[in-house]
Amino acid sequence: MSFHSGEPGKRPTESEAEMIVMMLPSDANPKGNVFGGVILKHVDLIAGLVAKRHSGGANVVTASIDRMVFLKPVFIGNALIISARITYVRRSSMEIEVNVEAEDLDDNSKVHAATAFVTMVALDKYGKPTKIPHLIMDNDNDKKRYSEGELRMNSRLKDAGKV
Repeated sequence: MSFHSGEPGKRPTESEAEMIVMMLPSDANPKGNVFGGVILKHVDLIAGLVAKRHSGGANVVTASIDRMVFLKPVFIGNALIISARITYVRRSSMEIEVNVEAEDLDDNSKVHAATAFVTMVALDKYGKPTKIPHLIMDNDNDKKRYSEGELRMNSRLKDAGKV
């Protein structure tokens, strides 16, 4: 399914990404808990990667990160598994869903540590917002994510006084 027939589009799977990062002592406080800012840095990096892939290589910048809730702690020695996928697209902005898991490498257990929705904006060579491909949705899950993303985006715009 595509909402913009005739114009080029991309499927969410074309830009999705996953990264795995080992958490080291420099990433944590003296008790071994990884700093939230370290996790946020990786969330922002992967969201930027997904946005750049979707936008066809345009310069992309972070416009917002929705409320980040840390559900479980991440510790030194854990593998941080971060996956990201585009959920919604407007003219130049896009929403990226980022999920964070922490894997205890000693017992191979994984916990869902956090989720965030990152809004990225594609910019042209003059630093102005530029048009990006629409999303092609092939299944009900993609359509559901798109609808939910549209509601979140409209809420963000309303909160910012832009609607």
